[in-house]
Amino acid sequence: MAIVKPFKAIRPAADKVAHVTSRSYEAYSKEELKAILKFNPFSFLHIINPGFKFHKKVSGAERFKLVHNRYMEFLEEKVYVKDNEASFYLYQIKKNSFSCCGIFCATSVADYRKNIIKKHENTIESRERLFAQYLDTVKFNAEPVLMTYPDHPTLAGIINNTKKETPVYHFTTPDRTTHFLWKISSPEAVNAIVKAFSQIDSLYIADGHHRSASSELLAQWHEAKNPKHNGKEAYNYFMSYLIPESEIRIFEFNRLVKDLNGHSKESFLVKLDELYRIKKTDLELYKPTKKHHFSMYLDGDFYSLYLRKNVLPLDDPLSKLDTHILYKTILEPILGIKDLRNDKRIRYGYGKHNVLRMKTEIDKGNFEVGFNLVPITMTEIKAIADAQLVMPPKSTYIEPKLKSGLTIYEL
Repeated sequence: MAIVKPFKAIRPAADKVAHVTSRSYEAYSKEELKAILKFNPFSFLHIINPGFKFHKKVSGAERFKLVHNRYMEFLEEKVYVKDNEASFYLYQIKKNSFSCCGIFCATSVADYRKNIIKKHENTIESRERLFAQYLDTVKFNAEPVLMTYPDHPTLAGIINNTKKETPVYHFTTPDRTTHFLWKISSPEAVNAIVKAFSQIDSLYIADGHHRSASSELLAQWHEAKNPKHNGKEAYNYFMSYLIPESEIRIFEFNRLVKDLNGHSKESFLVKLDELYRIKKTDLELYKPTKKHHFSMYLDGDFYSLYLRKNVLPLDDPLSKLDTHILYKTILEPILGIKDLRNDKRIRYGYGKHNVLRMKTEIDKGNFEVGFNLVPITMTEIKAIADAQLVMPPKSTYIEPKLKSGLTIYEL
């Protein structure tokens, strides 16, 4: 039984929304970030880069306090306004052939603790603590956790009916993505959404594991120092964007490795032959087509690698995962890569043209060998989460990537 709540969002003024919202901070180059900060005074990036105003780099507790100050200034200048009534917010994204539509809401820390909100990635304690300290100082949450839920006919009906109404936002960003936002505040619709989610057993985190964990840690801190804690306080919830499983899009990450760990090309292929059926392909670009099947680019040639039968026990959801199989058969034992997150000999690529990029990087001599996989499915993600297992790092690249600062949840 999943708990969701409407909330009084802090939102950009309608005439400024296209100027306010931003991509994730990490998605900008230094040049692009500098240009936006210089020429767009309404950008949410000014809030999370508060030192720009003083031509000074700030970090740690000093930065957190200045972020809070910039946020308050945006409220005072009415760049942001607060809704008067608690609402759900229906948000649709359209770009080329991709479209998804989901609901901004407040989700429960208690559900996260009870594993009703399920995860499939490990988090790093230091990052959890740092972000919890950030939230505690700035007192708002502007980046929702992306979660999925099983397609649900009642929710689909509410979504379709709401989309017939005039949206409160309709704008297009320079990356040619069109955004729509509708406010759902009628008691009937709000109650129907709450009831529908109460019939759903689990929500699955797609993106935002650290944000979820940090919100849970923040709730622990506040609960410990609040003698009147009753579970209804704002810190008992965190902002999420919930979409049907059918509307999420999952891409694979490829793996590029700097060297062959002392092997010659010939000895490396001999080692692979113990576990894989290897075939050199004649295609200029070659991608795998099924599970337990990889493409490899080495010394100017593409190879198909088919996992031989019975070479590995495939007895749980993790052991059947292609990223885990590649790690256990090649990356760790042959290429000597034990730490997938921090080893500088390995790099990851994703996206529509990632096979071409992989080939280009290897042809330039920047890497020695590359591997491409088929995308992991939502069914596999759920199986990992249900078994309380953890996927290897960089197993999935998931869309949508959400805007920062479109809706803000105050703590």
